[in-house]
Parts: sequence; structure tokens; C-alpha cells
Amino acid sequence: MSAPQSQVRRPGRVPLRRSLRRRIAHARLIEPRAEARSAAFTLQRAMQVALGLMWLADGLLQFQPYFFKRTFVTGVIDPNAAGQPAVVAHAITYIGNSVVAPHVVLFNGFAAALEVVIGLGLLYRRTVRLALLASIPWALSIWFTGEGFGGLLTGGASPLASAPGQALLYALIALLVWPRVGAGSDGPPENAASLGLLGPRSVRIAWAVLWFGLAALWLTPANLTAGAFHDAIAAAPTGAAWLTSLENGAARVVAGDGVGLSIAFAVVYVAIGTAVAVDWHPKPFLVAAIVISLALWLFTEGLGGVFTGQATDIDAGPVFILLAALLWPLRARTDAGGRA
Repeated sequence: MSAPQSQVRRPGRVPLRRSLRRRIAHARLIEPRAEARSAAFTLQRAMQVALGLMWLADGLLQFQPYFFKRTFVTGVIDPNAAGQPAVVAHAITYIGNSVVAPHVVLFNGFAAALEVVIGLGLLYRRTVRLALLASIPWALSIWFTGEGFGGLLTGGASPLASAPGQALLYALIALLVWPRVGAGSDGPPENAASLGLLGPRSVRIAWAVLWFGLAALWLTPANLTAGAFHDAIAAAPTGAAWLTSLENGAARVVAGDGVGLSIAFAVVYVAIGTAVAVDWHPKPFLVAAIVISLALWLFTEGLGGVFTGQATDIDAGPVFILLAALLWPLRARTDAGGRA
């Protein structure tokens, strides 16, 4: 007797249904991952553009008349030799007076043009890698000659004076925004920071080293003085009446409170470094890092001195903010196996 028609299996019908179900399930799994990957690349591209705008601003500032004269050497390069170990001081002085000074117009024009080219290169997607490749050695050369290693070897380095140096942070961010993974990758969705050359674990280590190091600087004798904050704010470049008034008022408010403020900032910096490093509710601490960076940029860096006609760059505040923004989407695990 033949089986009822409803019980007869048609060849290939069940496998086809299973195949369709698997494809639908796979599509549902892949779609959010693809969206996350697309968002990550969008964020990474935004960070590349932000870094490019910073380089572009620095290059345009470098075109100011102040830097086409010997004042570029006496006002920018030579002061970085003060307090340095003898070999570093000699190298900076030699570069400033024997290499740059005799050809200051040519050298400054080259430096300004190079920074503009780096900035424009980062704005154009196809030249991002080349621009980043050029930016790293140039940033490190600025960190040495133009910033004196951020004053780290002098004993007087301070977060109030842009330590560890804007140019060093440029080099670090270049590594973080390096376009390593292709947009069509079948791997797990990555966040902006993990797309760079360092990876999430190294990024957290770098962040912790940076903020722990800055915390240690807050506790050095140069910063543990009653007038540390007042003097730093009073000495900040302004160039605008409203900014001068704002900084004078802030200097009066913190007068005599330098020791307590330095200790408090050291504690906060350790907390910021630790929370992000161990991935413990990092976003509120990244917000704190951004707020502190904005405050220091305004009050102790005078917005980089851009209104004075003597600013070579926008200073460290915006670069710290960009670094915090890069770490904002950082996750504890980037795949099912828990790699960090």
C-alpha cells in the first residue's frame, strides 16, 4: 500500500529548507557585524580627518612671519636646550644655530609646507598611509628639537606645560589610525582603535603608561608648589583681551592651592589610566580626560597661543581629546575567543 501523499518526502525539499534557514540565520548574524564594522571604519576615518586638520592648522600657523626670522631659533628651538642633559642640549643648540638659523626662511618654509601636505594627505583617503608614514618621523623630530622631549629629561616637565609633548602624541595617534584592516574583511567587527597597528591590548597599555606617567609628574617637586597652578595660568599665552581676563581670574582662584590641586590631579590621572586599562566603566573616565584636557588647553595653554602670532601649533589639549575619542569605542573583547 502506498503512503499518504502528505507523508511522501520530495527529494531535496528538506535539505533546501534547512539550507534556507541556515542562510537566513547567517545573514541575521552577519548583518549587525557588518554594520558595526562599517561604523568602525567611519569612526576611524573621522579620526584620520581630525588628525589631518590638526596637522593642517599647525602648518598654517608655522607660516606666520615670526618664524621666518631668527626669532624662530631664539624663541622656539633654543629654549628647549635649557635644563637638558649636556648631549641633548648641545644637539638642540647645534641644530638651531648651525642648521636652522643660517637658512631659517628656507627651513621654516619647508617645515610649514610639509605639515600642510601631511594634513591634506590625511584628508584624502588614498594618501592616508603615505601621510601617516611621513608624519611619524617628522613628529618625533619636532618632539626632540621643537619640544625638547616635552621637558621629560629636565626635571621640570609638567602636565601644566603640555607634557609629554604634542608631537609625541601625534606619532602615537598615527599608529592608532593606521588603516590596517580592509573594509571587506570577514573578521570580527573592530573598533577604531583596534584597526591601527597597536591593537586593543597595546592601546590600553599605552594609555595607562601615558596617564600614570603624567600622574607621576604631578608629584614632582616642580609641581608640588603652592604657586604651581597660579604661575602656569599667569604665564599662558593669550593674545586676546577676553582670554587674558579669563586666565587672570582663574589664576586668582587657584592662587596658593598648587600642592593640593597637584595631588588631586595625580589621583584622578591614576584613576583615568586604570579604568581604561582594565576596561572598568571606561567611558566616564574618558569624559573626565576630555574635560581636563579642555580645561588645561584653555587655562594653562592659552588655546595654544593661536592669538599671539607666535604659536607653532595648537598645543596638546586637542590631541589628548582626540586620543580619548579614539578609545571611546574600545571593547574588552574583539572576538568570541576573548582577544583583547
